[in-house]
Amino acid sequence: MDAEKNRENENAPLFDLAVETHVARTPEFIYAVVSDLPRSHQWSEECTGGEWIEGEPGALGSVFRGDNARPDDVVAWAPVVRGSWTTTAEVVTAEPAHRFAWAMRTLSGRVQDSVWGFTLRPTGGTTELVHHFRMGTATEGIQKITAEMDEDERKRFFHEWGAKVESDMAATLGRLKKIIESD
Repeated sequence: MDAEKNRENENAPLFDLAVETHVARTPEFIYAVVSDLPRSHQWSEECTGGEWIEGEPGALGSVFRGDNARPDDVVAWAPVVRGSWTTTAEVVTAEPAHRFAWAMRTLSGRVQDSVWGFTLRPTGGTTELVHHFRMGTATEGIQKITAEMDEDERKRFFHEWGAKVESDMAATLGRLKKIIESD
């Protein structure tokens, strides 16, 4: 859904995006890959690595610290983080062969309403792999980015940021499909 349209309904999420592909592997095999967040640097547009810092890797409640990087030209007019930074995320869904999701945490460690994940559905010979992202309310980072913007700038930002995220998600799925099918 387009973030600009969502702003018309205050109860609607800021972002609710999903992209999908079909992968010639079993849901069990795919789940083992997508739940291995330290490998996400192999397919992510921004994650360059990271490690599990709390809990059992990939288990519900476990925490991952991700290393990230973003080039200067991404929504260049907006004050987004550029260069390298780290994030922490908590696993909020861990259903082997079905769903895996993580929520971004605040700097103080509180889970935010910003959830990334994967859903897997067997489709007779392949698996439908859906990459989804939902941000209900603005994260700490989005609040900082938009704090000084007027309403028109915020609309422009949410539109451009949503397009960027959806494009990144599609690229991520393309790389994931190649990696999974070649493993």
